[in-house]
Amino acid sequence: MTTPDNWRKSSYSGEGDGNDCVEIAHSPARVAIRDSKVPHRAMLTFPTTAFASFVEALKKRPRP
Repeated sequence: MTTPDNWRKSSYSGEGDGNDCVEIAHSPARVAIRDSKVPHRAMLTFPTTAFASFVEALKKRPRP
């Protein structure tokens, strides 16, 4: 799951400062997230169903 070719950057990431973003890698059972600025540091991993619930909750959250 954590090989370099499996990681992809968020579609919201742009050029320049927008490159400071999160990257995601997934398998059928797990999803991993890491900071693109320091990819060698720790990552978070979630079971796929828990990650899907997390993303749905973020979508419903009011934006500042």
